[in-house]
Amino acid sequence: MSAFGKNGRDAIFEDRRGAMTGLAYRMLGSRADAEDVVQDAWIRWRDVDADEVANPAGFLNKVVTRLCLDRLKSARARREVYVGEWLPEPVVDEDHERLGEDLSVAFLLALERLTPLERAAFLLHDVFDAPFAEVAKTLGRTEAACRQLAARAREHVKAGKPRYRPSAEEEQRLTGAFLAAAMTGDETALRGVLARDVVMHSDGGGLAKATMNPVFGLEKAVRLMLGIKKKWPAPDDTVARLARINGAPGIVFSHAGVVFQTMGLEIVDGRIAAVYTMRNPEKLARLNS
Repeated sequence: MSAFGKNGRDAIFEDRRGAMTGLAYRMLGSRADAEDVVQDAWIRWRDVDADEVANPAGFLNKVVTRLCLDRLKSARARREVYVGEWLPEPVVDEDHERLGEDLSVAFLLALERLTPLERAAFLLHDVFDAPFAEVAKTLGRTEAACRQLAARAREHVKAGKPRYRPSAEEEQRLTGAFLAAAMTGDETALRGVLARDVVMHSDGGGLAKATMNPVFGLEKAVRLMLGIKKKWPAPDDTVARLARINGAPGIVFSHAGVVFQTMGLEIVDGRIAAVYTMRNPEKLARLNS
């Protein structure tokens, strides 16, 4: 019997779709690009001789990883000319369940600082549990080299792992308080929820108003939030809803039924330690489709 067994080619691929999309999203930081990669992987899967596939999951991981590595070559060049700070495309609500854990923005930004091969070796082994023998075949390196790649990556991504797990009640309280303070321009309330070393990140991609670089510290963060409220107030009929963004508490803002901004929050020791604001309409397109 072929490696596809009774389930058939289509069923095996669909069973692996979530894992493949999750791998590609972590490699590329873009849900849209990840879905394109999975579609390309389907073409290769559709055409492969079943008798040549001993391990369907390993085969598909290999195809997806190599497609991502090809895309990263051009992505690096695009990032060099990207306007302002680059943030990963937000994953909202139910998408997080399909793509798995370890989707925090801090973790994804830590992955961005790795070389493509380090990223691939780390994700395949540490996140998707592939043995190093399989990782070596995927990357065309020795097992020893892949172990070194993963070890270097592991050191770099430690800082991106969640340091603190707030309770659901704490998340809801802080997110609600932050939203109310931001919408009303309440300086005292903002100071009450933001950490002293808070970092404000924003991605407009040159297509929407956003800070060009991260803003560090409570004083600058408060001035930024109050300045935004004064200079660019949200329309009166703006709708803001609490949501899960990359597995963390967040807020989705929409006007006339169109999402124009998301804010993901990182909570540490009862305060908001980081805010990740996405305003790039291209990265919000999926939420409006």
